[in-house]
Amino acid sequence: MATPSHRRSLRKRRTLLASAAAVAATGLGASYFVMSANAEAVDLYHQTLAAKDGWASSGTGTTGGTKADAAHTFTVSTRAQLVKALGSASDTTPRIIKVKGTIDANTDDSGKKLSCANYASGTGYSLAAYLKAFDPATYGKKLPSGTQETARKAAQDKQKKNIVFRVPSNTTIVGVPGTKAGILGGSVLVQNVKNVIIRNLTFADTQDCFPQWDPTDGSSGEWNSNYDSVTLRGVTNVWADHNTFTDAPTFDKTEATHFGRKYQVHDGALDITNGSDLVTVERNQFTNHDKTMLIGSSDTDSTGKLRVSIHHNVWKGIVQRAPLARIGQIHLYNNVYDTTTVNGYAPKYSLDSRAKAQVVAEHNVWKLPSDAKVAKLLSGDGTGSVAGGGNLVNGTTTDLVAAYNAANSSKKIKTTVNWTPTLTAGLESSVKNLPTSLATSTGAGVLS
Repeated sequence: MATPSHRRSLRKRRTLLASAAAVAATGLGASYFVMSANAEAVDLYHQTLAAKDGWASSGTGTTGGTKADAAHTFTVSTRAQLVKALGSASDTTPRIIKVKGTIDANTDDSGKKLSCANYASGTGYSLAAYLKAFDPATYGKKLPSGTQETARKAAQDKQKKNIVFRVPSNTTIVGVPGTKAGILGGSVLVQNVKNVIIRNLTFADTQDCFPQWDPTDGSSGEWNSNYDSVTLRGVTNVWADHNTFTDAPTFDKTEATHFGRKYQVHDGALDITNGSDLVTVERNQFTNHDKTMLIGSSDTDSTGKLRVSIHHNVWKGIVQRAPLARIGQIHLYNNVYDTTTVNGYAPKYSLDSRAKAQVVAEHNVWKLPSDAKVAKLLSGDGTGSVAGGGNLVNGTTTDLVAAYNAANSSKKIKTTVNWTPTLTAGLESSVKNLPTSLATSTGAGVLS
């Protein structure tokens, strides 16, 4: 006769099998079940990227800090605790960092709230003085230089020391379920390291208090800010999963206009640059943001690298760069794009392929307002490629490149690429129900 504990075990196993069958019926695949089954079946903190799940599963795969010992396993809820847990960026000892609740990056070591005025204090910077010094009507169209620009940089450096969190190799950072885990106003920098996992976190309102005026940027000049919510720079094997990226609560429409241009305090949401390689970005939500994801820092970034898989993400209220891709081999599949205007964020385009980027975009879903044009979903410089098919626009299979090329007499997007995706675990070819399934299975706070 089975013991009570054995009967409980059998019931638990039947429940898990039933859950797996239910998930399989949705087409989300086994990897989603592993991440979404009950908490007793999953240890989020030691979980690694599944085999063949995008470029980050290449080589030895992405395991993050799964080998961390007790001394290198931390639970943090303040900025100071997070800094201490991260330690030195050169320390490759595996570590697991559990983020409990929302960490406000603009606080001092005692937890006191810091403002832009605190960072400017003692530097001699003021926005009013900066605007007076570099008004194009009197200063001209040249890069700012002089006392106020030096003061701006000094104030910016003070903020940078406070809000930028450098992540070492072999690190897993995961939000504790049920705690609204995330980082407010901070910038997570993953630079020249390898094997990093970032999951279940909300990255909100990463602001640069001191944008620089550049009158030479475009025909009318621009205010340019620093600090992405997450920056991947010169990294290898990174898995970004089930995170939410948003400008909330400070939307761009609330910012002032100076010199005829929006005073832009936000930079990228998740940028992948400077020869980064083998990255998988999956099941995130990107909302309320302008320049969302940049792959490749320049047209001469790093040939042979910048291999990125982007799948099962939701993009809503995004102006552009979803993503902007240069040079690399990018696989974009099973994403949902809602191109309605949200909180003043009016879409310009979704995908930009340039600098000979080799993009395969397949089985994605777009929702367009009635007055929007399919030809506006893509952008390019005439050297980038976009291959792939099975993309739906308002429920209809649509050739996005053909629509773009028909509307553009020059800078046409190429339709062939020099590679074939093979790391495609979880790829779904039937995607009509994808908007419904991803609405409740992506972003921070759904893992348990």
